[in-house]
Amino acid sequence: MTQNPKIPNKEGSLFLESISGTIEGIVFHNEENGFSVLKVKIQSQRDPVIVVCQLPYVNIGESITAEGKWVKDKNYGTQFRAENVKTYPPTTKEGIEKYLASGLIKGIGPVYARKLIDHFGEKVIDIIENQSARLEEVEGIGQKRRKIIKAAWEAQKAVRSIMIFLYSHGIGTSRAVRIYKTYGDNAIELIRENPYRLAIDIPGIGFKTADQIALKVGIPRDSHLRVRACLNFILMEAIEDGHCALPEQLLKEKTAEYLNIDPAIIDSALSQSLAEQNLVKEKIRDQTLIYLPSIRHAEEIIAEKIAKLVSGKPPYPPIDVKRAIEWYSKKFGKELGDEQKLAVEKALTNKILIITGGPGVGKTTIVHSLIQILKVKNVKVSLCAPTGRAAKRLSEVTGFEAKTIHRLLEINPATNGFVHNESNPLDCNLLIVDESSMVDIPLMSHLIRAVPLNCALILVGDVDQLPSVGPGTLLRDLINSGIVPVAKLTKIYRQSTTSQIIVGAHQINNGEIPQFGDKSKDSDFYFIKRETPESIIKTITELISKRVPEKFGFHPLKDIQVLCPMNRGSLGIIELNRVIQDILNPLDFNEPAIEKFGWQFRLRDKVMQMENNYEKDVFNGDIGFVEKIDLVDQQLIVRFDQRLVEYDFSELDELSPAYAITIHKSQGSEFPAVIIPLATQQYMLLQRNLIYTAVTRGKKLVVIVGQPKALSIAIKNNRINQRFSGLLYRLQLKLKNG
Repeated sequence: MTQNPKIPNKEGSLFLESISGTIEGIVFHNEENGFSVLKVKIQSQRDPVIVVCQLPYVNIGESITAEGKWVKDKNYGTQFRAENVKTYPPTTKEGIEKYLASGLIKGIGPVYARKLIDHFGEKVIDIIENQSARLEEVEGIGQKRRKIIKAAWEAQKAVRSIMIFLYSHGIGTSRAVRIYKTYGDNAIELIRENPYRLAIDIPGIGFKTADQIALKVGIPRDSHLRVRACLNFILMEAIEDGHCALPEQLLKEKTAEYLNIDPAIIDSALSQSLAEQNLVKEKIRDQTLIYLPSIRHAEEIIAEKIAKLVSGKPPYPPIDVKRAIEWYSKKFGKELGDEQKLAVEKALTNKILIITGGPGVGKTTIVHSLIQILKVKNVKVSLCAPTGRAAKRLSEVTGFEAKTIHRLLEINPATNGFVHNESNPLDCNLLIVDESSMVDIPLMSHLIRAVPLNCALILVGDVDQLPSVGPGTLLRDLINSGIVPVAKLTKIYRQSTTSQIIVGAHQINNGEIPQFGDKSKDSDFYFIKRETPESIIKTITELISKRVPEKFGFHPLKDIQVLCPMNRGSLGIIELNRVIQDILNPLDFNEPAIEKFGWQFRLRDKVMQMENNYEKDVFNGDIGFVEKIDLVDQQLIVRFDQRLVEYDFSELDELSPAYAITIHKSQGSEFPAVIIPLATQQYMLLQRNLIYTAVTRGKKLVVIVGQPKALSIAIKNNRINQRFSGLLYRLQLKLKNG
């Protein structure tokens, strides 16, 4: 190494100085912008010096050369601020050992790094690179670990190339591993050819990021490739907001806002996409909508199959409904009310039925009675729900197995599609779908395709809850179409009137301020008035960590769930998760932890799956707990109920802390205790159906903490945001045409 100057006592001259040394520690590294704070051992200093620089990637043990200036920071002391910096693979035994022990290569930690250095010395990197079979000479390394090490070495080289490419175009490097896994060794070539594929294929990379790369690699601002990618992106963004399509003019306007180009070019690019059927145009009533073909096809499938079900007869043997209800009441000691009896009659005499109503109105009792009555007649019944928690609850209350819709349809790993469809239908004569307000248009199209001709369908759900996270308002459209028979339940049954949660939920749904419990008396529904975000957060942390567990006996992690209207802001889930994590699961420096994608994951963390992963058989909204963090094999293991699921560190963007989750994500789930922060800063999302949905998630306790004004605003706001869709029109057209 070259001789390094001594650190000056005051800031250096205007000329750049140079240093070189070995990276001994990484104080901080931001994968999004490359900002790094490193501990570097240089020859002229006994202790490591702090180097502040920007690097796309960095590893302990690497050699570094940097040009910059020495500065004295008033908070952090003397630092070397580098303007130009390069890193190199280590060449000394000590450097190589630190390099290998740093977690750079999956399968090698401190123990194996020491063993490899002892056996191969400075040649170890060459051995891994060119003679990997020799790794099995080292005690403890068999064929399996050797292959893992070799594959990880090759992958990290490719990932580094992608990182450098992204960094050179001003893009964060945190998604580099996922890009490599998606595109393989041809990643850079494929991205150069069409950078916009990143916005479609890689979660976390949007159009703006892809467009930044595209413009830098020379794709013209007015190219059809760019405009068509933007059109698709805006439609995909609309789908994430719940729309199935967008009006043509609105789509053009949004595209023009993004691209700031001649509208004539947008018209031309849209015409090309329509001609090639990458997009589809359809006149629905007085609007011309633009669809992605798959979503329009999904709407058509649903409308067609619903029409067939409506015109069909239930595939049951003759049933005397009155006698069947009497038999059920006598056998199970459950007297059905008039609304419930009518619902059972409709269910047994129609091939399709919607059962809807709020909490405590007896929807589950109806489902249980139908299963028992039809069981005697040897009718094959299948039960399903959109989420794992909803399916589990359905199983518990009915005593019959219920599956998630995804597991019922079964994933085909080879195609990432479903095993069951019209060619291979489900084996049942009645399919009951609970929490059907959560089911979106694409999922319903897959499900209804798999319903056999000799099968009836019952959709159970609360139409007044939030609509599905995915596109469409399926349950509302089916009810409003007038084509599908509906059993609407309104009567709250006696056993439910003792719950202030249920009574309060109905009051909210009716536009009334609910009656809350008095702190001096036992209740299950409370409002704690707090006027500032700071006091709301303080109260929530006290409730979770002390007051609720002590008074009600709930476990802070397993039983209590914070539900927030929004993601961002001081009362959003991002901030609350950080605060609650530090209180319920503080960092233990004796235990492994990993920082990825803006979160620090710790043992025992409560986490949520944020996207469907068919390969791992985990789905959007599943909640689990971190059971193991393996820094050597670079894996995090999460327990979802009785299943253990492994995640590579590069896949951790699929997980998010779940101490606080959005109300939308809570749909279909029930929690023993729910805490809801509410303030006027959430104004844009304060809606009646949002608060109603949140309150109905609490099974034994609901506490709202916040401003009375915010609660009043939400309850008065019964506006239902319009979602662009053609399903209602298609259903009514079927009704009109018979």
